Amino acid sequence: MSISERDYLSVKEKILNQDISCVQLTKAYLEKVRDNAHLNAFLSVFEDRAINRAEQVDRNIHDGKAGKLAGMIIGVKDILVMQDSPTTCGSKILENFMSPYDATVITRLEAEDAIIIGKTNMDEFGMGSSNENSAFGPVKNPHDLERVPGGSSGGSGAAVAAGLAMTALGSDTGGSVRTPAALCGVVGLRPTYGRVSRYGLIAFASSLDQIGTFSNTVADTAALLQVIAGRDSKDSTSSDVPVSEYNSFLDRDVQGMTIGLPGEYFGEGLNDEIRKKIEEVVDLLKLGGAKILGVSLPNTEYGIAAYYLICTAEASSNLSRFDGVRYGFRSPDAKTLEAMYADSRNYGFGDEVKRRIILGTYVLSAGYYDAYYRKAQKVRTLIRKDFENVFQTCDFILSPTTPTTAFKIGENVNDPLSMYLYDIYTVTAPLAGVPAISIPAGKDQSGLPIGIQITGKPFGEGELLGIGNWLGKSINYD
Repeated sequence: MSISERDYLSVKEKILNQDISCVQLTKAYLEKVRDNAHLNAFLSVFEDRAINRAEQVDRNIHDGKAGKLAGMIIGVKDILVMQDSPTTCGSKILENFMSPYDATVITRLEAEDAIIIGKTNMDEFGMGSSNENSAFGPVKNPHDLERVPGGSSGGSGAAVAAGLAMTALGSDTGGSVRTPAALCGVVGLRPTYGRVSRYGLIAFASSLDQIGTFSNTVADTAALLQVIAGRDSKDSTSSDVPVSEYNSFLDRDVQGMTIGLPGEYFGEGLNDEIRKKIEEVVDLLKLGGAKILGVSLPNTEYGIAAYYLICTAEASSNLSRFDGVRYGFRSPDAKTLEAMYADSRNYGFGDEVKRRIILGTYVLSAGYYDAYYRKAQKVRTLIRKDFENVFQTCDFILSPTTPTTAFKIGENVNDPLSMYLYDIYTVTAPLAGVPAISIPAGKDQSGLPIGIQITGKPFGEGELLGIGNWLGKSINYD
């Protein structure tokens, strides 16, 4: 069976009418995953489990009990736990770890008959912008196998772009959903902090981490978010703000909306083709009846510094649990307890993880906590206030997602600072706790995808999906 349509909603009616069986569909996707193993998008594939699930979903459909996502073929970033399944976080330290429980999002997906076919590759513990930091090798961009797919959720982005899954879940700490979405040419949503439960998401930076989604259409994003969003008693940071009917926002236009263009996002370092593409999108918005307003987010210049101080400090704390004692890799050669700690972590963690743990431990140490970590938290407050001020006059903020299109594998791997600066347009939304979505906006002259970012008000995912869907229908992708 061939797969001619990559988005879920286009085939859902055929699934529900039993014109296509979920078993047929699942086997077709599994075959395509095998045929595209060179992309290295998946770390584990659940062939038997997926087919068994598909058989059950087919029975549910036959009995008139189909869930909201019946037959959706989905990949899951390998930072989300699934019972009796491997969860590596892209790290040797968890290479043989099998989870004893499911993440809340997994439970919710399977309750609505989604079919999870495997775990996708990622930068180790979510630390990276290119997916070159995985202990199991880099993911390749489906548009150019010599280039990165973006990170850290690069496996999920590449899987959706290559048609290996209809949708996928990732995690976004500083841009790890939106960056690969932009570089792979798919839709990537980071919801408001607290909109989706983090229970079962292995923590990198707890105050910044948020589960996000990948899809080929905004409508599929809305369907997926509808199921995974909402309060969870197992996660005290999940919000009890009511979940909207996201599908109801998809037919809205942009007439009367005010879109802010932050001057700080269009300075030196932005690729000219991306700048031109945003100018074209601005013209489309004007034609649609939207007002474009120049705005300022004055503390943006401090975003990268604040983000990397906060996230490394939290990573230092969160990753202290991986010590060779309770779970994960334990050094077989250590003769003392101290040596076991040191040897297990030295072997188990890659260079980037070690770099961030060292930096985070330093900024939390006596004599430096106030000078660095506390000051970074104050800057975070200022950044949040910047967004609050802009949203008093604007409905949305339009900006680039990334400063360039996908770069070549190995091009920046030995220059950590350049890699950190690649997150310049994505780190401020997590610091402010607001939602943002990356939408495909066409390709550059080399055929590489360009993504544009729309940032919205807290818990304004519905409105964000509305403008994203309008742009998705209006943009000329040639």
